[in-house]
Amino acid sequence: MSSSFPELRKKPLYDAECARFYVADCLKLLAELPDESIDLIFADPPYNLSNDGITCKAGKMVSVNKGKWDKSKGFEEDYQFTREWIAACRRVLKPTGSIWISGTLHNIFLVGHALQSEGYKILNDITWYKPNAPPNLSCRYFAHAHETVLWARKSAKSRHKFNYKLMKEMNGGRQMRSLWTIPLTPASEKQFGKHPTQKPIELLYRIIAATSDKDDLVLDPFLGSGTTAVVAKMLNRRVIGIDLSRDFLKLAVKRYEATAPGPISLVRPQRSTKPSSRRKDERQEMLDFIEELEKLKRA
Repeated sequence: MSSSFPELRKKPLYDAECARFYVADCLKLLAELPDESIDLIFADPPYNLSNDGITCKAGKMVSVNKGKWDKSKGFEEDYQFTREWIAACRRVLKPTGSIWISGTLHNIFLVGHALQSEGYKILNDITWYKPNAPPNLSCRYFAHAHETVLWARKSAKSRHKFNYKLMKEMNGGRQMRSLWTIPLTPASEKQFGKHPTQKPIELLYRIIAATSDKDDLVLDPFLGSGTTAVVAKMLNRRVIGIDLSRDFLKLAVKRYEATAPGPISLVRPQRSTKPSSRRKDERQEMLDFIEELEKLKRA
């Protein structure tokens, strides 16, 4: 595998044969990358949903806040930042490259508008359905059970990579559709530490396998705990990761170094359909959450 990387002024926190991680503002580091030097980009940007609300995690009521980096600065400023980094990514993307960006209702419409405004061609809007998503504690909305991942190429006239036959093979011989049922990130993928928005390996495996080839250079401008890098190593791709947090990048390094190159099986074991006396049904779980919420209000 080629070990060549663009030479940047910024020194990486981690420098391996096929991976470089940088503690940096993504806009500043993207400005150092040469034009048309990246084959594939996956971005999991701030969703701007840390609004002091509550959510459910591991059966308990917890704050929805992820950190200062995830707080909205208002529509105009949020949109300006979104458009700036999306424009910077387009400059470094090869004509045959493409970009994937994840989001929820909090940010995905800003992302879609920015992509089209900067000249990209949106190819698919993937719905990542989470079958084990937590319930909605307020009981005033439908439970949020999916995220959207937009896939776009550099322009309407450019040609993008798509490993159609591989995706069909991974889907049991049928065309893979735009609804992907993938559970939340399992505990086994958090053995070195936790990130509040860590994506599951299965999601990134599909994305990187579908739209890049061996030795391609993958960029993640919001690397976090490094799932993009982990999958890039599995699939023999090179990777550049950027994040503001040194601690999260150290976690990414641990995960990357513990990963062995080579494809993995993504067949999940079938769960038993027999009822379990040890597991509460969804209705009882919701009642428990509501009771806990009422206690908190009375406190």
